[in-house]
Amino acid sequence: MSQEGGQGESKKGHSVLLRKGSSSKMALKEKIVQIYEAFFQGEDPSAGNPNFWDELFLLRVNTTFIETECEKLSGEGLMSLKDNFNLMFLKSVETLKQDNHIRTVNALHTLCALTRGIYRKTLKDYGFDVINILIGFDSAESVIQTLIEGLNRILTGDFPVSLKQLVLKFLLVLATVTDNISQNTLLEFILLNSVYESLIMIFANPVLRQTLGVDSILVLTLLVQYRKFESANPYIVKLSILDDELALTGYAEVVSVALSDFNRDYKTRSNEQQSGWFSTLANMVGNMFVAEEKEYAAVRANDSVLLALYEAIHLNRNFITALTHAHTPSIPSTPPSSPTPDSSPVDDKQVNPIENSPTSIEPAHQPTNLLVTFLEYSSIVIQDTKETNRYNNARLCLIILTCIAEDQYANSLMHDINMNFRVPLHRMPMRHRKAKFEASPPSRPLACALLDLMVEFIMSHLMKSMPLELYNRCLGICHRVLCYQKRCRVRLQYNWKYLWTALINLLKFILSHENHLVKKANIFHLCSKIVNIFNLFITYGDTFLPNPNSYDELYYEIIRMHQVFDNLYSMALRYTTSEGEHKESAARLTNHLINVRAIVNHFTPKVDSWAANNQLSSLTEDQVLEVVRGSYDTLTLKLQDSLDQYERYSEKPKETSFFTQLVRSIILDVRKSVSDINIDQQTIIQEVSTMPPTP
Repeated sequence: MSQEGGQGESKKGHSVLLRKGSSSKMALKEKIVQIYEAFFQGEDPSAGNPNFWDELFLLRVNTTFIETECEKLSGEGLMSLKDNFNLMFLKSVETLKQDNHIRTVNALHTLCALTRGIYRKTLKDYGFDVINILIGFDSAESVIQTLIEGLNRILTGDFPVSLKQLVLKFLLVLATVTDNISQNTLLEFILLNSVYESLIMIFANPVLRQTLGVDSILVLTLLVQYRKFESANPYIVKLSILDDELALTGYAEVVSVALSDFNRDYKTRSNEQQSGWFSTLANMVGNMFVAEEKEYAAVRANDSVLLALYEAIHLNRNFITALTHAHTPSIPSTPPSSPTPDSSPVDDKQVNPIENSPTSIEPAHQPTNLLVTFLEYSSIVIQDTKETNRYNNARLCLIILTCIAEDQYANSLMHDINMNFRVPLHRMPMRHRKAKFEASPPSRPLACALLDLMVEFIMSHLMKSMPLELYNRCLGICHRVLCYQKRCRVRLQYNWKYLWTALINLLKFILSHENHLVKKANIFHLCSKIVNIFNLFITYGDTFLPNPNSYDELYYEIIRMHQVFDNLYSMALRYTTSEGEHKESAARLTNHLINVRAIVNHFTPKVDSWAANNQLSSLTEDQVLEVVRGSYDTLTLKLQDSLDQYERYSEKPKETSFFTQLVRSIILDVRKSVSDINIDQQTIIQEVSTMPPTP
């Protein structure tokens, strides 16, 4: 018989002592357990006692006992107790109408225990049978309507915050009883009887969202997932048209706080690791695995927050305003450690945008917004994608950035020279450099930080196990940003050499590991994306590059690294002459290289001739640029179509499997987190018992 320590005697003294044979030991059994036993034996202890339920819900619920007894029952046993389950569920729902907070708390815990216990027992038998056992199919619609009315009443009324939090936990219990949320037929009734307005009210309330915001967003996000591609989900429709500025800003703040906490913890751990070699060595063995485990757990926990951010950006165009809404953080960020000098780069002329930033310490309270926080968060999680959780987290970050990068309004805000922000980005340690964090990044349009982040990803994942799918996403984001600049003739003050160098180094790496990578994926498709970014600069660069010198520097980089493009063309040509699976994509790559090769073939002889005439064995950058500027008139390029076109992001069908697995993973984690809400029973009851009844 299960029993909870320190709970032998309730406030009313409802307990009895049972003797075990002739032993002098006494086993304490709660009166609530005796009542439960009667229910599970098919009896109805409430018969003939009009005050039974009022008295029952004054007793502390033993959720463990209810769930354990459900687990013991056979299928026939469950069905035989259907009427008793229906009665307990109904009376719990009716109790939510009362103004006695203690009864309300105990009724909610009873509902949680019944729901979890019965669904856990029948987890593999989805369908209306479970609803029939739990509520009764004939009365399910009216009972759940009453239930949702009671829950909304608590969420929107003058009730203790802990009671509102318990309501949200119960909603999470309802949403996570099945691994596949679309098979949770219980949610069908919650679509008809909405809690949406109550959740939105919490987002708009600056006090409530501090405590209830995360659970509220999680409830809404999970409800949005229910059969999202199979039928009309009213939560999707309502979220997509939400235009309440306070609610959208509150939604963004909840996400921002969660991601900021992760960023702050990461900076704290990084600073501790760099505090000194002796202390680091002394604590390394003891702390290394613990720190990694904590970080992985935090990354996994943030999946639900990122999913909430994704749904808001993907569904609601009004959310972009909240995403970029400037505010001053209430919690100062952790002071960064002193910068350490880097050693020489991998390749000559290789530069990194994150290295070249002012080192003066600025005030901690710099204006920020959710996008700034999200970019910093992304710079942390994309560092290491070897572990599955972090890979999926990084993938979701890049999907979110893809949605942002193809939104016209988001781009206009990210490129606005009057909206400058300091975006601290993190870099992973590599052989040629130490880990680095910008102490005081320059204040620039957000598009610059986004491009810096993409450059950093490109340069830091050049490995045989390179995440090709993430590279495709990264290049797609760069392409979308450039398409916006070309279309709107926006001249971003950015050192584009960072991006060109990174792209050329990526091509060099692919060429060096061709035999290995070609077996993993279609590297010609990836190379075409890289080359077409160069083609966009070549064909339309005069409309968006910051000045004519930038255009000259582009040609200089192509001429300087011409060997890479020559080798790329040779590789593609080899595959076009064989009957392999990559023949067509290799042929497309050779076509995409036409203008790059024209530039190389046009300028290289002129540079060599100029060097010979001046009897120079090598030329400086300025000398090459002088030749380039004097030879534009005789260069012939082919106008290529559709360079500024891309396939717009669509979740279905390409990402459906990814999100299905992600939601399943989130559900399993949430289910674990709400399985222990009975631990907080006493705390909640103590709090609500000091509150006056609701008027």
